[in-house]
Amino acid sequence: MAHWRARALLAGRYGTLKTMKTIKVLGQVDDNHRLVAQVPTSIAPGPVEVDVRLPEDDDDADRAWAQGVAREWESELNDPHEDIYTLADGEPVNEAG
Repeated sequence: MAHWRARALLAGRYGTLKTMKTIKVLGQVDDNHRLVAQVPTSIAPGPVEVDVRLPEDDDDADRAWAQGVAREWESELNDPHEDIYTLADGEPVNEAG
């Protein structure tokens, strides 16, 4: 639906339906909050439409992943039948050695 709406807006704005070419460009936001990016020389000077995608905060992504795993595995982690090992199992690891 949104794609069709965007096409209709473009058709209304430009009088005819135009196809837009999309390229991916990496840029940098400077201290003055300006976007700096190098585009290929094949891009003609003039206005362009820019979509900015911000990288996810690693801490937030890690936290969301851990919460998702805990939520999905909650019943298994709380099931005493899943506790098949005890502290008496296995052998100590000598890290010095």
